[in-house]
Amino acid sequence: MHDIVKKKIDVMDLRPGMYISQLDRPWLESPFLFQGFKLNSTDDMDLLKQHCKYVIIDVALGLDVLPLRNRSDYEARMREIQEQEAKISDEVKLLADSPATPRQRPAYQDQVPLEQEIIRAREVEADARKTMRDLIEHIHRDKEFNIALATKVVTNMVNSILRNPDALVCLTYLRNINEYTALHSLRTCILGIAFGRHLVLSREELIELGLGLILHDVGMLKIPKEILGKPAGLNHEEFDAMKRHVGWGVAIVKKSGGLPPLAMQVMQQHHERRDGEGYPVRLKNDAIAQAGYISSIVDVYDAVTSDRGYSGGMSAEDALKRMYEWREKDFHPQLVEEFIRCMGIFPIGSLVELSTGSIGVVISINRARRLKPKVALVLTANKTPYSSKVVTDLMEHTDGKGKEIKITRVLPVGTHGIHPMDHIVQL
Repeated sequence: MHDIVKKKIDVMDLRPGMYISQLDRPWLESPFLFQGFKLNSTDDMDLLKQHCKYVIIDVALGLDVLPLRNRSDYEARMREIQEQEAKISDEVKLLADSPATPRQRPAYQDQVPLEQEIIRAREVEADARKTMRDLIEHIHRDKEFNIALATKVVTNMVNSILRNPDALVCLTYLRNINEYTALHSLRTCILGIAFGRHLVLSREELIELGLGLILHDVGMLKIPKEILGKPAGLNHEEFDAMKRHVGWGVAIVKKSGGLPPLAMQVMQQHHERRDGEGYPVRLKNDAIAQAGYISSIVDVYDAVTSDRGYSGGMSAEDALKRMYEWREKDFHPQLVEEFIRCMGIFPIGSLVELSTGSIGVVISINRARRLKPKVALVLTANKTPYSSKVVTDLMEHTDGKGKEIKITRVLPVGTHGIHPMDHIVQL
C-alpha cells in the first residue's frame, strides 16, 4: 500500500475498533455496501470472516493489529500477504506497459489533441449531466423517459471519445458525492466507451454499450433510502432488496420502450460474476456476454475509486491492483488485463513525482508508450507552486541536462495538499 496507515491483514487478526478500509472483493458484492466503516460488532466481524480472507485496515481511523497470541502464526500470515502484494504489483506494472492484444480491426487513432477536445468534451459532459438529472426526475415521478434523448447524449459521448478519449475521461474526476447515482452512471458510461474503443468495438457497438451503461443503475432509485444510507453491514433481507435493483432497472427501461440487445446485456449482467456468485441469475463463465463483463469491470472500478460522504475511494493504482487480484473469480481475466492496458500504469488523475523532483497530475495517456504520459505540473522540485500552468509531455521533454524525465513514484491523493481534480478542472 502507498500509505503506512493502511495495512493488509488476515481476517483472523480482526478485532473490534478497527477501521475497515478495503475488502478482498468488490464492496458491491458483499453485505458491506459501502467502503469504509469501523468494526464495532461481533456480528460484522463474523460477516467479514464469512465473506473475506483478508481486509485492509486504516490505523489512522481505528485500532491497529494486536497479535497477543500465536505471534509466529501472525508473522507468517503477514509475510505471505506481503509477498503476494509485491507479486501483484510487479505483474500489473509489466502488464500495463505491454502491447495490447491484436484486434480484428485496426486500432482507433486520436483525431485531435486533448487540449482541443477538452472544450467540446465539457459541453458533451454538461449535456449528459442535465439529461441524467432529467431522467432521474422522470423515474422518481414514475414517468417514462426519452430513450431517444439518452441515445443522442451517448452518441455525442462516443464521438468525443473516438476523437480523443482522454478529454471525457479527465472529466470523470469532477465528482459530487451528493449526486453519486447520477454521476456514477455517467462516469461508468465514459469509462466503458473508452474501454470499448481500446477493444476496437464498432461505433454502433460503442453507442449500445454506452446506452446500457448510462442507464445500468436506474433501478437503484427504487431502493429504500434507509438501505442505501446504511454504512455498515446489511442483513440478508436488506442485501436481497439491494440486489433487486437490476430487475427494477430492466423493468423501467422496458416500460420506456426497451433497449437494443447489447445495451440490455449491460443492464442485466453488470453484477454477474465469472464464478457464478453474482446476481440476479448467477450466470458464470461464457454465459456472461462480453458487454456484461465490460460493464462489471468499469462499474466496479468507478465504485471503488469514488469518494462517498463517509469514506474516501481507492487510488486508481490500488483499484487496478485489486481488480487484477480479483480477475479470475469476478471478471473475465483477459478483459481485466486489457482494462489495465487501457487505463495505463499511471491512469489519468494520478498524482506523481518526476525524476526532476517536480510533482504533477497525469492528464493524458500515451497509448504508444504508457510510461510517458502528459503531466500537469503543480509543484517545482523545491515544492513551491508553479506561477503559471505548465504541462510536460514525458515523451518529448527532457530535464535541464538533456536526460529523459521519468515518473519515479505515484503519491497518495492529498500529498502536499494536492487533489488531482483541482488541476484537471483547469485544463
